[in-house]
Amino acid sequence: MPNSADTAVLPKAASAQPSAPTVVIRPSRGWASLQLAALWEYRELLYFLVWRDVKVRYKQTVLGVLWIILQPVVSMIVFSALFGGLLDVPSGGVPYPIFLYSALLPWNYFSGSLTRSSASVVSSANLIRKVYFPRLVIPISGVVSGLVDFAVAFSVLAALMLFYRVAPTPAVLLLPAFILLAMATSLGFGLWLSALNVRFRDVGYLVPFLVQIWMYLTPVIYPVTLIPERLRWLLALNPMTGVVEGFRWALLGAHLEDAAPPGGLFYASIAIALGVLVSGLIFFRRTERTFADVI
Repeated sequence: MPNSADTAVLPKAASAQPSAPTVVIRPSRGWASLQLAALWEYRELLYFLVWRDVKVRYKQTVLGVLWIILQPVVSMIVFSALFGGLLDVPSGGVPYPIFLYSALLPWNYFSGSLTRSSASVVSSANLIRKVYFPRLVIPISGVVSGLVDFAVAFSVLAALMLFYRVAPTPAVLLLPAFILLAMATSLGFGLWLSALNVRFRDVGYLVPFLVQIWMYLTPVIYPVTLIPERLRWLLALNPMTGVVEGFRWALLGAHLEDAAPPGGLFYASIAIALGVLVSGLIFFRRTERTFADVI
């Protein structure tokens, strides 16, 4: 039975007794077969997968949801001691812990969502073999479930800003736009990696290494101004640059030295993220029909 399909209802003979309609699943064809509308029909399944992911993630742990706060806080302490203390990395005139955490927050969401979505299809092999549903629901659930961790970890940033008496700027109302950009980026790359992971299990070993290197190529622990101006165009190739810089500007723009609204870096991030997302959707839909056979 194909995994990716269009459905049609066959009419019953006039003499037959009324019964449930027969549903035939046919392979989808053409470029207009992304079937994004089917995601709305299976929204309850998406909710179930998100809830399952959140529950399983912290089930049978001693600290439970406290891990959501502990992980970024420990990272902030270590990086603040090394880069803010020993190496004296500039932080734009604001306390380095806030400068760092305002970037760690979106970065941790992206890295966690990318890791979960890239492994989501393989980890759901039993479900894929048993029943038909839009396979896009699986990697999307890995991205959406990360919003729970993000919301809890955001409370730590609010406490830090209160402790250091740093008031948010009016641009904080634009934070949802940067969150959407982070979601689009993680989903786009997650679709590519999750589909490739079905056939090449090396992807599962590559993703942690890729995320680690990617972090140092993103201005999380250092400001963009630390990069020579002639090389800053390279940062525009990284869509997470726009997300991280946008978060800092929205939260701390009035307090940062030489702060300016996101410009070329942000627009380049949007273009690249949308390109990766659209191509990821197409690639995922073209390969999902073989998932049940290969996985």
